Amino acid sequence: MTDAPTEREGEGTWTRLRRRKVVQWGIAYAAGAWVLLQGVALIRDTFGWSHQIQQIVMLVLLIGLPIVLVLAWYHGDRGEQRIRRTELAILTLLFLVGGGLFWLYQRDSDAPAAATREAAAPASVTTIAADGPSIAVLPFENRSAQQDDAFFVDGIHDDILTQLSKISALKVISRTSVEQFRDTRLPTKTIAEQLGVKSILEGGVQRAGERVRINVQLIDASSDAHLWAESYDRELTAANIFAIQTELAAAIAGALKAALTPAEKARVQAVPTRNLEAWEAYQLGKQRLAKRTSEGLVEGESFFRQAIKLDPTFALAHAGLADSLTLQVAYGDVPFVKTLEQAQAAVETALQLDPGLSEAWASSGLIAFYRDQNDRAEQMYRRAIELNPNYATAHHWLSQMLNGLGRSAEALGPAERAVELDPLSAIVHANLASPLESLGHFPEAAAQYRRAIEIDPSTPVPYANLGYLMAYSLNRFADAAPLIQKAVDLDPGNSGWSGGLAGLYLDLDDESKSFATIEQAARRLPDDAFIQLWLAFINLVRLDNAGTARHAERSLALYPRNYGALVLLRNADLQSGRYGDALARYQTAYPELFVQGVPRLDLSNYGVAIDLALVLQKRNDTARGNVLLDSAAQAIGGIPRLGKNGYGITDVQIYALRGEKRAALAALRDAEKAGWRGGSYPWRYFRDFDPALASIRNDPEFKAVFADIEHDMARQRAELAARPKDAPLDLGESRK
Repeated sequence: MTDAPTEREGEGTWTRLRRRKVVQWGIAYAAGAWVLLQGVALIRDTFGWSHQIQQIVMLVLLIGLPIVLVLAWYHGDRGEQRIRRTELAILTLLFLVGGGLFWLYQRDSDAPAAATREAAAPASVTTIAADGPSIAVLPFENRSAQQDDAFFVDGIHDDILTQLSKISALKVISRTSVEQFRDTRLPTKTIAEQLGVKSILEGGVQRAGERVRINVQLIDASSDAHLWAESYDRELTAANIFAIQTELAAAIAGALKAALTPAEKARVQAVPTRNLEAWEAYQLGKQRLAKRTSEGLVEGESFFRQAIKLDPTFALAHAGLADSLTLQVAYGDVPFVKTLEQAQAAVETALQLDPGLSEAWASSGLIAFYRDQNDRAEQMYRRAIELNPNYATAHHWLSQMLNGLGRSAEALGPAERAVELDPLSAIVHANLASPLESLGHFPEAAAQYRRAIEIDPSTPVPYANLGYLMAYSLNRFADAAPLIQKAVDLDPGNSGWSGGLAGLYLDLDDESKSFATIEQAARRLPDDAFIQLWLAFINLVRLDNAGTARHAERSLALYPRNYGALVLLRNADLQSGRYGDALARYQTAYPELFVQGVPRLDLSNYGVAIDLALVLQKRNDTARGNVLLDSAAQAIGGIPRLGKNGYGITDVQIYALRGEKRAALAALRDAEKAGWRGGSYPWRYFRDFDPALASIRNDPEFKAVFADIEHDMARQRAELAARPKDAPLDLGESRK
């Protein structure tokens, strides 16, 4: 007698499986397993259980499937209750195989914890290899009953991202870029490819009364496998929030085998504040700051001050306050000197409280840059990057500074690094365009501005900068004006956009539109240095000398290094023979030009050196004036003529001040043919008022060049007037 039941002759395999009820049992088991897994998933989310529980249940069910099928094969036909020898041997083998698989799974699951323990050991990793570990932390799901808790959830997400960014062995994508994938349905692999990372962290936060629950899971993007998952359920306190973040950062570092240095471990374990309300106010401030609008910066300042009031020892809040104040100098209408003094006080407090705070070092660098303390600014930025190589803002600001000094080729590196860390940030892409434009790579720069607009059509910066590029690099003023107007519409509180639009209309020889634009801006921003400067230029072309001087003096008082206001006041001094007064103004504003020997010139001061050279000539200090002219001529080498950072016709000024009239006129014609139509100053200033060009102003060639420019501007002014009001914006692709 055998263990197997008697088989029937001529019976097929499928019929035999059905007769033994293997098919029926298999289908029933699969259906039951699916229902069980759905139930486990629901319970796991409700109670915040670890994702590992669901994985274990699935593994057990997979092991159970062949066991059920074996039982069906031996018992389905005759319904026997006794286990036979052959059946027992097969079941034993299946249990052994299943147990082995479970042991392997458990060993792999324990690996992250072991790696976390290893991460505590000292390490010397300070740079990120191209193929090293990388992660993007997607926006967390708000699982709270209250929608108002969304800002709280975003704060948790942002803090976890910040904690991970402190680990130099990890490449961590910035918040701006991951925000693009909020509520996304894209596959994990697709998201990872767009962000340039190997792993994704996703999760959810539930705030219920006095408790907070955070569920997170780490996913390998290439295989969609779960590398690690955990659930944290704690009493809602600031200390517990930071403790969770510390544990989570260490666990993820372990899972990705990214070791922390002792210094990094200390920074990750630091508790910024124990005041929950202060932490919440700080998060609201950061969210307003990220908008980079004049209104958002003012709101951010208010929240940071609130956080500091609640916890004066909260270093991050002091650094945030410094940033909100400093950026208002560029984006808003605030007193230059007083605002930067307040920002400096805030950042000094932040560094006293936490000398290792990367954000504070970067803030200090930005303040120094705005004060033209460029060496100090570079040191601060590089220190910030040393402390946190993943801080995209520090790379971004370093690039801005280098480009502003004419070190555009050098600026490309940190600009590209910022894009790598924040690939879906409109501001970062617009910043990458700036050194490209400064190097004369206009098509590539325009492409970056278009990419920035594509990423975030509500950000004004790329519209304005693309408009400037089209006007002053490509001589397409009719297409540029609507772009800059778009920036004004998006952020009317930013004086740069209104002033730039007024200047563009002035270059189009449309005084009425220029004056209307700047008057409207002046009503909104009466104490803005840039607006006051353009009011001075408009009064100049209207031959209102008193108005020119009044607005120039006001502009210079608001911004002591305003070279445009300086040159207008210099001209008045020269006309009145007050050479000493003119010299004193430059000594106060630009003391670096008065050092012994050859001064160091860059993009921020080479034009000022030319303006000062004329003053020195009037005072019969020709030798010193020639030193400045020679240095300026050397400074513009390698800079393109066109563009917002181009040298324009400064070579014409240098030739004219040296008495080389033929060279000056030839350079002027070259500039006109290349498409030069103004820039830092309106072209009409050079034609009618610039004393540096007095020696060639009456030459027929000089008049012919500006007649051609005037004719071209009339053509483009008519083109702009004929443009339908509802015409779509031209982003620079329709005409090459």
